[in-house]
Amino acid sequence: MSVLSRDLRGALESAVRKARIAAEAGARKALEGHAVGRREPWVSMTHEQRALRVRLRTHGRHLGDRHDPQSKEQTTNRLTEECAYVHWHRMLFARFLAESHLLIEPETGIAITLAETKEFARERGCDWLALASTWAGHMLPQIFRADDPVLEIALPPETRDELETLLEELPLDTFLADDSLGWVYQFWQADRKDQVNRSGVKIGADELPTVTQLFTENYMVQFLLHNTLGAWWAGKVLAASPYLAVSAKDEDELRAACRVGEEEWTYLRFVRQEGDNGEAGQWRPAAGTFRNWPRTAKEITLIDPCMGSGHFLVFALPILVAIRMEEEGLSRADAADAVLHDNLFGLEIDLRCTQIAAFNLAFAAWRIAAFRRLPALNLACSGLAVGTSKAEWLRLAKAVAASADPDAARDLFGIEETLLTVGVEARVENGLAALHDLFTKAPALGSLIDPSRVGGDILTADFEMLEQLLTRVFAVSESDETAEMAVAARGMAKAAELLGQHFTLVVTNVPFLGRRKQQKDMQDYISRNFGDAKSDLATAMLRRCRDFASLGGTIASVTPQSWLFQNSYTRLRKRLLSTTTLNTVAELGEHGFESPAAAGAFTSLVVLTAASPPGDATFAGLDANEGTDRSAKARELSYGVLSLSAQADQNANPDRRISMSEGVSGPLLQEYATAFQGISPADLPK
Repeated sequence: MSVLSRDLRGALESAVRKARIAAEAGARKALEGHAVGRREPWVSMTHEQRALRVRLRTHGRHLGDRHDPQSKEQTTNRLTEECAYVHWHRMLFARFLAESHLLIEPETGIAITLAETKEFARERGCDWLALASTWAGHMLPQIFRADDPVLEIALPPETRDELETLLEELPLDTFLADDSLGWVYQFWQADRKDQVNRSGVKIGADELPTVTQLFTENYMVQFLLHNTLGAWWAGKVLAASPYLAVSAKDEDELRAACRVGEEEWTYLRFVRQEGDNGEAGQWRPAAGTFRNWPRTAKEITLIDPCMGSGHFLVFALPILVAIRMEEEGLSRADAADAVLHDNLFGLEIDLRCTQIAAFNLAFAAWRIAAFRRLPALNLACSGLAVGTSKAEWLRLAKAVAASADPDAARDLFGIEETLLTVGVEARVENGLAALHDLFTKAPALGSLIDPSRVGGDILTADFEMLEQLLTRVFAVSESDETAEMAVAARGMAKAAELLGQHFTLVVTNVPFLGRRKQQKDMQDYISRNFGDAKSDLATAMLRRCRDFASLGGTIASVTPQSWLFQNSYTRLRKRLLSTTTLNTVAELGEHGFESPAAAGAFTSLVVLTAASPPGDATFAGLDANEGTDRSAKARELSYGVLSLSAQADQNANPDRRISMSEGVSGPLLQEYATAFQGISPADLPK
């Protein structure tokens, strides 16, 4: 896959940082012009402008803006950020599509350049961005919501001119690299991240997406996917060709033999077991073959619960496409559509990042097999804010009851009586109440939310039905406020549906955030639900990933390295060593990330399976701590020396530390010495 050079990445970062400053200044002016934060609309506003103001205020509350019931005034920080993001990114997405010959004029079905789009717009007397967005909306409605209220606001002309100039000055190759979209959102958040870090404030809902957003390096993504999906596939290949497990000379020969489509398995590792008489035995994937997984790829489900810009999903897409083409004889386009429909799922705490992930995944699917209408993507935002009181929220139940179509309702629930005859309002109210309870603190918790902890009736358990009913409410609602509430509730229902499911493979880069930096609400929630992992948000999310995995399913994650050995995680290690099977542990140490935002982060890559370990369980260990940059660490992951360690032996280590070296006995240094700090000019004894 092609990646941005350092120079191109620098140019993109500069443009995106400038774009956010300009777009937010323009958005603030536009929202002030619509009196969105004021108690009352401007006297001069028309009926249409007042209706838009209501929708914007409702939309802002669901983004997290705060409404004062007494003064009727409302903050607009979140809405300003959203407005700026949407206007800049629809421009950016339009150029991404156009430069890849994927901006399709719907009447002719022909790919159109940006210059041609502007010419079309001049002929029709309309705005070229609105036209490009309309076309892109036909291509992927899930990203470009046609009725998005922030798109009905026009940014000031000087803001538009500045954004267009920034966009036009970006080199063409920026839009052809495979990792550009992944960097875009990190650069968008960069100034805000610096600001939050300098302030020293405790991290909560307002700061969390900014502070924890970090682009996952390609080699990390590939290592985890190659040693899960790749290892599963290699197990099938070796089972079908047992001679290969004996005759292969080295790992490169095995990687080549297991190649499927264009996937080369650069980071797939193998180990050779020793025979009974000490001779070389058979090769096997170092991570194992995941025998509890489904037998065919079409049954595998993969979720990234902290998907960011969708990096893991984009890399998993061609792997699963190649395997399904091989197994099922599908065409490239049919296989890609089947993988999007059946195999790939994602959750993200940040709504804007969820949109980038959707675009990124669709863009990858179109690059694989040209433009076509894609199936609905299985992606949702797990951090949506409720934004209203419970009483206001439950008014939606009346709207659902009023709009219910008896025939459709009967089809949804598979019963002879209509919903109205069995109390649709009460049943929907229960489902909406469950959503309200689930998502009250969603902006700070995201995918930590677990619907299984909330009781209720059929609508609590089956949020898909509620989502369909809310879609109808939105379509027929005559109230702008109710329509916006229905949009938010529909998004929450989709997220709740995914939050309550189990998956074959859970693969992610967990958000790193130490306990001392968290706001109290987050600390309390993690303490109650993930007490043995409470020292870091990352380890709490690792615990949550264990809940996402089906029995015998697998978790593959970028994690902090500290949980492997620090005594504050002793209980967590005890739990994981008894309830999961370690497959692979690769220590990267520092400098694993290219981004300076990750300075000081010590990282590991772990693969573990959600099943109690057999007595003879071993895991493959790899030490890449010495690598001074990501290239050195990537080489070490491909060809570094692997060690096989018995999982049972880890319980005998001090504090059950997970180690790839032989166990040692005897007292620890900490019994004789205490270090409160590192090097210091202070003379403490004196």
